[in-house]
Amino acid sequence: MTHLVNLSNKIALITGASRGIGAAVAKVYASAGAHVILLARNVSGLEKVDDEIKSSGGKATLMPVDLLKLDALENLGPMLYERFGKLDIFVGNAGMLGTLGPLAQADPKEFEKVIDINLMANYRLIRTLDPLLRASDNGRAIFVSTGAGVTQGRGYWGAYAVSKAGLETMARVYADETAQTNLRVNVIDPGAVRTEMRKSAKPGEDPMSLPAPDDITQEFLNLAAYNCTKHGEIVRIG
Repeated sequence: MTHLVNLSNKIALITGASRGIGAAVAKVYASAGAHVILLARNVSGLEKVDDEIKSSGGKATLMPVDLLKLDALENLGPMLYERFGKLDIFVGNAGMLGTLGPLAQADPKEFEKVIDINLMANYRLIRTLDPLLRASDNGRAIFVSTGAGVTQGRGYWGAYAVSKAGLETMARVYADETAQTNLRVNVIDPGAVRTEMRKSAKPGEDPMSLPAPDDITQEFLNLAAYNCTKHGEIVRIG
């Protein structure tokens, strides 16, 4: 059972919020009192999550954004500043698996696309959101990665492994640079979760043997809490 922390008056931005882990985190943050900003490309998915949040009395803002349009992401921070003046929680959850297979046979365009979504988009978001996170009394940046076996160089995982390893290193760099501030930066490895991405990566696996996204949100709450002391860590679930 999830135990809520108090996120009243907090502003939280979640990428990849139209389904899966992102949607689950957005809903649990909203139930804890946060105003959640739902960012994804899939408008219909965002609207569904928005309906669920508002039907439960929560507050949400929809932000349909294509993370592949990297230059456009630079405008996000100023837009949010005009409306909210700060950002308390940023969850960099959006990700792309890509085609698994031998590295030497990877399609260059798809390889670049995976790197852009999983790594470069988060870099651009750090650039534009950093002033807003620092404006918060207790800023939190949480990045979603994957299992250690993949990020340490598992064969046939190609751009996904490369991008997630880069994401973890980037988060550590950002954490080191913000060590003397109120901002806390961490990474979550959610483990095996019942998502569409997991289904694509492991098509022979029984999805019902895995936890649902709603079952793994507690650590996202813990890292968003005002009394969180973890910083520069990779938190592994499961």
